[in-house]
Amino acid sequence: MASTAAGKQRIPKVAKVKNKAPAEVQITAEQLLREAKERELELLPPPPKQKITDNEELNDYKLRKRKTFEDNIRKNRTVISNWIKYAQWEESLKEVQRARSIYERALDVDHRNITLWLKYAEMEMKNRQVNHARNIWDRAITILPRVNQFWYKYTYMEEMLGNVAGTRQVFERWMEWQPEEQAWHSYINFELRYKEVDRARSIYERFVIVHPDVKNWIKYARFEEKHGYIAHGRKVYERAVEFFGEDHMDENLYVAFAKFEENQKESERVRVIYKYALDRIPKQQAQELFKNYTIFEKKYGDRRGIEDIIVNKRRFQYEEEVKANPHNYDAWFDYLRLVESDTDADTVREVYERAIANVPPTKEKRHWKRYIYLWINYALYEELEEKDPERTRQVYQACLELIPHKKFTFAKMWLMYAQFEIRQKNLHLARKALGTSIGKSPKHKLFKGYIELELQLREFDRCRKLYEKFLEFAPENCTTWIKFAELETILGDTERARAVYELAIGQPRLDMPEVWISFAQFELSAGSEDTLAKCRQIYEEANKTLRNCEEKEERLMLLESWRSFEHELGSESAQQRVAKLMPERVKKRRKLQAEDGSDAGWEEYYDYIFPEDAANQPNLKLLAMAKLWKKQQKDDDEDDDEQDPDKDIDESSS
Repeated sequence: MASTAAGKQRIPKVAKVKNKAPAEVQITAEQLLREAKERELELLPPPPKQKITDNEELNDYKLRKRKTFEDNIRKNRTVISNWIKYAQWEESLKEVQRARSIYERALDVDHRNITLWLKYAEMEMKNRQVNHARNIWDRAITILPRVNQFWYKYTYMEEMLGNVAGTRQVFERWMEWQPEEQAWHSYINFELRYKEVDRARSIYERFVIVHPDVKNWIKYARFEEKHGYIAHGRKVYERAVEFFGEDHMDENLYVAFAKFEENQKESERVRVIYKYALDRIPKQQAQELFKNYTIFEKKYGDRRGIEDIIVNKRRFQYEEEVKANPHNYDAWFDYLRLVESDTDADTVREVYERAIANVPPTKEKRHWKRYIYLWINYALYEELEEKDPERTRQVYQACLELIPHKKFTFAKMWLMYAQFEIRQKNLHLARKALGTSIGKSPKHKLFKGYIELELQLREFDRCRKLYEKFLEFAPENCTTWIKFAELETILGDTERARAVYELAIGQPRLDMPEVWISFAQFELSAGSEDTLAKCRQIYEEANKTLRNCEEKEERLMLLESWRSFEHELGSESAQQRVAKLMPERVKKRRKLQAEDGSDAGWEEYYDYIFPEDAANQPNLKLLAMAKLWKKQQKDDDEDDDEQDPDKDIDESSS
């Protein structure tokens, strides 16, 4: 009966999964962990503060704290910060032996960790365990000899302990590794602190061999000069000249050598050194050498000798060039650069006056472009070098009077003069100059420069007047209309901005789409109730206006802007309507002719056929029929390809 009852016992049914497809939203382990952290599910409140009253409680606290540290280390042995915190905690309890044991265990884990060695050694030094600290530094520099910080701290500790011999021994061990330059300087300064000049000299001898740079040889020689060993210093310079030879000559070495001899009052030696170097070093690499030679000659030679030796040769060359061709302005520029670097202000002014006296013979702007820079350089020289604003003003005014403004002008000159007057805080003179320039010879650059000046001064009424004058001068400039309207928009005067745009699109010569597009964007940004209707109306008017435009790319630009507008804000019907207005791009050929009228072949180009244009309707119908015919031909070819395999099968069976 029991077995029968057991047989009749029902086994629970396993629930069948009807839908085995993956869930739409997949949850990853990373997401679960991130949500747990965001909700702070695993954060535990900080343990309560407790006061330790007897040794038993203290020992219990130590045991729990050590267990926590050991658990952290056991979880991740490679996190050195856990070891350091553990050791520092033991050190705070004056358990130096335990802290030392922890540091040693940490070094077994990662003996190349620089911070670990530093903390270990600092602990020993802090607790006055000198021999232990010395042992740690020895081990550190043996294992990691390229870490300069170990050597610096080791030598500093030994020197602070007064162990000069031990410090020197550490430095010598360090120098065997041929470290960076600063390490050698530290060794030298150490010896000099104890008046060991001979030892410092021997270190320098090794230093310039390990680091054979010019600056290091110069430091060696200056060291000898500083300590009164003049003969040794001269010998160091001579050895350096011989060491580098003529293939690796450096002007800094010869300048330092010459200044050394100059300090010893050896003028003839200095002159020989400069001449020797100038004869062998390329001129473009000896600018500093030449400059110092000039200063030396000014100190110890007569003026005529200076000019004869240094300047006269080049000056004679330039004088010959400008005599042969007074209108060779490049030669004048080089000549002026020479006299500005070497002579006094009166001589420079004389050469400038001679240069600007050579006015171009014809009143064609291309002949004046180089000449006008003589005046610009002259004005900049007076302002920046001589600090003479009155003469600078005279130069600008003389130049502006000389330019034939009825033929052409230089906007750069007017703007530089106005900027100069602003730097002199003469705003009325700057405005007067710019107003005169616009009155005599209006140019786009002059209007833009004047408007920019008044914008910086926040004189918006003046800006409006200037924009009006600018548009009277160049009503076909679409950028000016747009900038004017943008100014009114920034000032918050929406009605004035709209009026500017309406005036712009009403200009018969202004048939470019940029203004229309800007107008539409302005209406869109105005945020009125019927914004979309106004923008759409603007685009429609623009499309009608540009139908007669010869440049079809401009009309295409407008339609693309309209299409983007409708895609963002319009309905589907509006989008379809604009899509119907988009042109077909077709490739065409046209005949080319050379300048002499002969046939130059054919050229392929792309043209646009707009559906709206009535004249293009036949072309569009023809194009559609051609596409339909091509499609039919393709379908027929595919049908023939499908029938061919059946024929092959019939032939093989027969």
